[in-house]
Amino acid sequence: MEPAASVTVVLPAYNEAPNLARTVTTAQAYLARTMDDYRIIVVNDGSADRTGAIADELAAADPAHVVVVTHPVNRGYGAAVRSGIAEALRTDCPWIFLTDADGQFDLTEIGMLLGVAREQRVDLVTGWRTRRADPSIRRLNAYLWSGASRLLLGLPVHDVDCAFKLVHRRVLAAITLEGEAAVISPELLAKAAHAGFRIVEVPVSHFPREAGEQSGANLQVIVRSLVGLARLRVRLACQIPVESPRQRRIARHGSVD
Repeated sequence: MEPAASVTVVLPAYNEAPNLARTVTTAQAYLARTMDDYRIIVVNDGSADRTGAIADELAAADPAHVVVVTHPVNRGYGAAVRSGIAEALRTDCPWIFLTDADGQFDLTEIGMLLGVAREQRVDLVTGWRTRRADPSIRRLNAYLWSGASRLLLGLPVHDVDCAFKLVHRRVLAAITLEGEAAVISPELLAKAAHAGFRIVEVPVSHFPREAGEQSGANLQVIVRSLVGLARLRVRLACQIPVESPRQRRIARHGSVD
């Protein structure tokens, strides 16, 4: 793995005006202290509040490290993640960290994920909220969603939709993400595993949302996500497993550089 610590943080944000500045400044303080280089990409997904204006102010104050991607209209979580990843792949940082702008995670645990990735020589480290600080209905929805993802996609992961993932850029350059809404998370894990990349799940901290509203429990979002998950299952089932370039390198050299 790379000796230098270099990370791009992707923050999808929809109506996160009360949380965005705190999340970004917390990330800046930690990354500036611990990383050799970093970028923070805020994706303003057509927010109706001051999220866009706050993001622009943060970027203007630190143009070397903060970038804003703007969707003129709300396109949904999946589209926001994809836009952030596309921008992140334009940077030189080898690691891309996917999280949310709501401030429910401890961003100082990025270093822990990076350490796990290097120690275990894996390509993707995903978080597991063992003590999820959300209302009961969201915890129930998450339990059912993760169960459905494991059943349909064969994912051996407890917390499929945890928005705390460290991914090497080679993974995201090798797969194509198409999923909308919450489908983007199981799609990332399933396609990475299908392509032969190595994944590990680790416990991470989780805190109650201090401000703003969550949209994941919206019935329309849930139905769209379930339909998308079923379609993803069909697409993956139709694919013919092949030996990926990644797998060939491991088989030939016995290790990964």
